[in-house]
Amino acid sequence: MKDLIDFDAYEVGFDIPAKPGMDAADIQTPALVLDLEALERNIKKMGDYAKAHGMRHRAHGKMHKSVDVLKLQMELGGAVGVCCQKVSEAEVFARAGIKEILVSNQVRDLAKIERLAQLPRMSGGEVIVCVDDVANVADLSAAATRHGTNLGVFIEIDCGAGRCGVTTTPAVVAIARAVKVAENLTFKGIQAYQGAMQHMGSFEDRKAKLDAAIAQVSGAVAALKAEGIETELVSGGGTGSYYFESNSGLYNELQCGSYAFMDADYGRILDKDGKRIDAGEWENAFFILTSVMSHAKADKAICDAGLKAQSIDSGLPFIYGRDDVEYVKCSDEHGVIADPKGILKVNEKLKLVPGHCDPTANVHDWYVGVRNGKVECVWPVSARGRAY
Repeated sequence: MKDLIDFDAYEVGFDIPAKPGMDAADIQTPALVLDLEALERNIKKMGDYAKAHGMRHRAHGKMHKSVDVLKLQMELGGAVGVCCQKVSEAEVFARAGIKEILVSNQVRDLAKIERLAQLPRMSGGEVIVCVDDVANVADLSAAATRHGTNLGVFIEIDCGAGRCGVTTTPAVVAIARAVKVAENLTFKGIQAYQGAMQHMGSFEDRKAKLDAAIAQVSGAVAALKAEGIETELVSGGGTGSYYFESNSGLYNELQCGSYAFMDADYGRILDKDGKRIDAGEWENAFFILTSVMSHAKADKAICDAGLKAQSIDSGLPFIYGRDDVEYVKCSDEHGVIADPKGILKVNEKLKLVPGHCDPTANVHDWYVGVRNGKVECVWPVSARGRAY
């Protein structure tokens, strides 16, 4: 994507926050900034872990919504492909030539199924979709047959998140039987992502939830085998749990996302030694760069990153590398920073670590990649707003 951008056609401060080669000090704010060195270390670390444990890693594209970040995950971290949550999001990656795409969600609307069925021809690779209702099978099969393509199918098990997914082993078997006899569909395996426990603070509490999920999924895989149906892939695992799935003897594919950027909410959870995972396991690589725009009150500064620059569903951001000032409140266009000693200056820039990286990325058009004080790259948030 980056190679296709004619930066001469863009004006800094109107179209784009920065251009490659600029000093990082001149980035227009608020802007999403990536610390490229930290990002690369995170990506390589997860890739090395997956390889050492014999795991495939299908990176979660809903986190960054960026073809360029995904390609870095594939090149540096050995990711096999991408997970997406929506058909239009998946189409962005298909158009970019990504060969292994999983829509880790249900697709039931007929118009969306029609687009989904065309993605394998668009990407030249494999497209898998999640199913939790046998009635969905006929529609997927009909569309794939019409377009002369093949869709892979993961049966989704609700292993604790309480959202999509079947809850009984007989339901898994019934869907698998239907898929096995359906034209232009291939049964690929099980989707078993325990999303509800990812942000639980205690390592032991997360492990208990995953132990229950592993037992549930193991029963389903055994029942399928008894029916003569082999399960090629058991896929799941997130930034807060990947070590449990990797050592389960059951899962063989991870779907981690936030490890690459590391947000404030994930950063708070604890590892097996009781340390925050952003204090050693992973590094903060994803920031909202903001500028102080007012200091009319002696004890507070106002910055230009408010609600329209971030998502606060998982709490307010923290100011990276500072314990003398605190981001305490925000409105549409303003962030309020407690500055009891009055040390901040107008136009001073600060790096915010947002509470939740996924929806924060989705409100920006560009990533600004920085290395050694210089803007090295500017990448589009390729799938921003692709919510269909």
